Amino acid sequence: MTAEPNDRPEGFRRVAQALADRGHPHAPLWLEVSARTSQEAADALGVQVGQIAKSVIFRRKLDEVAVLVVTSGDKRVDEKKVAAQVGALGRADADFVKARTGFTIGGVSPLAHATPAVTLIDRELFRFDEIWAAAGHPNGVFRLSPAQLESLTGAPVADVVQA
Repeated sequence: MTAEPNDRPEGFRRVAQALADRGHPHAPLWLEVSARTSQEAADALGVQVGQIAKSVIFRRKLDEVAVLVVTSGDKRVDEKKVAAQVGALGRADADFVKARTGFTIGGVSPLAHATPAVTLIDRELFRFDEIWAAAGHPNGVFRLSPAQLESLTGAPVADVVQA
């Protein structure tokens, strides 16, 4: 696991810069294996699947804005709970995700999006002292606490997962 942001893809560099600009203590890491899924990321990092802060993107029907739900890797998003807070949702295909966030699916970071997203943080992440989020590329990750995620994104913490 190395971090040489200058040699890395644009999305990874953008996240590294955003973290540095905000004074985050942990630079993103470049994994030698792809971590497109929560399980792949957990295996690569040697942590529990629940410690992976996965980014799930929806399309808000009202205005085509991206809705980002940052949830624990061992949970499934409850679309009805999310819609109750942000409005009716539709599916976000790969083109929508790339256009709105600037990242490809499997590497969507909770911050440094191309256009601002409506963001919600899964309260289940607070079960852990340390979590890991995507850093703008399927091979990029960064370490943080749930409280740091809340601070970095300015997003509210909510009940957004299936029981």
